[in-house]
Amino acid sequence: SGSDMTLLCVFVCVSSESRGEITLTQSPGSQSVSPGQTVSIRCKVSTSVYSNLAWYLQKPGEAPKLLIYSATTLESGVSSRFSGSGYGTDFTLTISGVQAEDSAVYYCQQGQSFPFTQ
Repeated sequence: SGSDMTLLCVFVCVSSESRGEITLTQSPGSQSVSPGQTVSIRCKVSTSVYSNLAWYLQKPGEAPKLLIYSATTLESGVSSRFSGSGYGTDFTLTISGVQAEDSAVYYCQQGQSFPFTQ
């Protein structure tokens, strides 16, 4: 039933390549999943950022919260249900055993070159 579904919103942001910025594209745009499922969000980068990639989540009315930095390192205090993988241009955020409280907008951000695009 609808009450059993959790909506995960994935923000897609493409920066201006013409200004020399690194472009990041996330997919899929959104996912509706049942609690307990595993969710993967992909971030494709236009040029290698090595391991200089972070993942954030943001809930309405709140500041973004850092989940993962350096592509794979879990921020202190963040649930181990979140994990990051990838290197270079292709990265993935995985949420294992998704819960209703995980409903949020998720961002990837590169830290390889200024400006640090999302």
